[in-house]
Amino acid sequence: MNEFNLSLKSKRNGVSRTKLISKISVLAALLIAETITSCKSVDFYEAKPVYSSRGKTVFPPPGMVYVPAGTVIYKSSAEGDRRVSLSPFFMDETEVTNYQYRDFVNWVADSIAVVDILKDDKYFINAKKSKPSKKGKGASTSASSAPVSKAINWDKVRPHGKKSPLWQSRDSEVQSKLQEAKLVIEINGKNSLNKDMVKYGYYFRHAAGPNADKYVKESISVVPETDVWINDFPNSQVELMTENYYQTKAFDHYPVVGVSWMQARAYSNWRTKTSALLVAKTNNSLRNSALNFSLPTEAQWQYAASGGVDPTDKEAIRKNSLLTYKDKKSKKEKLLVNYKQGEGNYTDDGSTFTLPVKSYAPNNFGLYNMNGNVAEWTLDAFSPSAIEFVHDLNPVLQYDADDKAPAAMKRKVVRGGSWKDSGQTLDVESRNYELQDRSHSYIGFRCVMPAVEVITDQVRTRKTKELVEKSKKGSKGSKSSEPKKSKKGTSDKKSA
Repeated sequence: MNEFNLSLKSKRNGVSRTKLISKISVLAALLIAETITSCKSVDFYEAKPVYSSRGKTVFPPPGMVYVPAGTVIYKSSAEGDRRVSLSPFFMDETEVTNYQYRDFVNWVADSIAVVDILKDDKYFINAKKSKPSKKGKGASTSASSAPVSKAINWDKVRPHGKKSPLWQSRDSEVQSKLQEAKLVIEINGKNSLNKDMVKYGYYFRHAAGPNADKYVKESISVVPETDVWINDFPNSQVELMTENYYQTKAFDHYPVVGVSWMQARAYSNWRTKTSALLVAKTNNSLRNSALNFSLPTEAQWQYAASGGVDPTDKEAIRKNSLLTYKDKKSKKEKLLVNYKQGEGNYTDDGSTFTLPVKSYAPNNFGLYNMNGNVAEWTLDAFSPSAIEFVHDLNPVLQYDADDKAPAAMKRKVVRGGSWKDSGQTLDVESRNYELQDRSHSYIGFRCVMPAVEVITDQVRTRKTKELVEKSKKGSKGSKSSEPKKSKKGTSDKKSA
């Protein structure tokens, strides 16, 4: 019996010891986990202090400049003045050029040629052909089966860095198919694109109007209207501009014209799809950001044109937006702006028509030709009383009118004046409008994109004077309470 009790007791002790060890192990694990999580909780719950940015600006995407946050005074003939604020944004340093816009048109035309007409698998990325059916002898084994993936391989469309588009290919078989489909037609003895076929389709959310808050697909013919020169200047010899301005390399870096507001917005959407991802990958400050190109709002345009000076200082705004130089011969000050300088006087500014987009000197932000050269489309719908409707932060008045809407609902704001306009339009506060589906030889556009804000010294985390004085007093008191160290570096035993 005693032997049995002893053996039972030893087993119980063993079990209890096992349980005790397991409990200790669990407690140790919990302590370690708590220690680890407590270390992580510092980063999780405690935000880092704010430091001012090293630079005064943000590295902009190619061809754009950084426009910092600021204010502008909105003027209205009916409601008076109103101050509004704008967050930072990037803006094209120049108007969109013929060369840049042609790239858009060629992209649309080549996409239609590859997907809808040629349908050749070699132009697609990882194109998979449908497998032939094993049922029956009549099963299709054609190599021209439609590919599953429709992602175009542009290296195949324009191989070896070839700049000429596919629709201009000299391959007789390719040209024959494109002409048969009427994508390419003959105009004045030259192969040209069929405007009715070269359409860019995209979805966007209507801000207002009959389809407010709905996503609607828009299909826009993107080829510019080259006859705008003849239409705008009847009884005038402008055939040179009509036949050459958009098509020839001599005008590559001139502002594109003959583009409606609808076409300009389509271009900004295409640019978002083709360029925004690349910009985000190559720019650390914009990495992982959702980026969208668009037309500038009326307020953004006015602020950018003013150069960021005090919005109440009219003289400073005028000097920044209308730079001058002293002519050596006449000893007179002349404006560095392309505009009409009086009845019949188109040439005193250095050009009869438009000028290359980097002519003259840029303003404080580094923007060229915000006034003159060509007037520019903005995102806003035009209303004489727009100041009553918009917010005082990033204001914009949007209205998406359909084709059947009355003309008054299709009006969009145009800013900046042009090469054929008088000096009255050069004021940065001057407003005008045109219908969204009209195009002219004196209206172009440029794009903007949102930007991150630069942290300044004003908002960075730093100690106030009171905290600095307290820390100084505390540091003096702490020295007397510290144990004195011996020459060997050990603590004094008496003070221990």
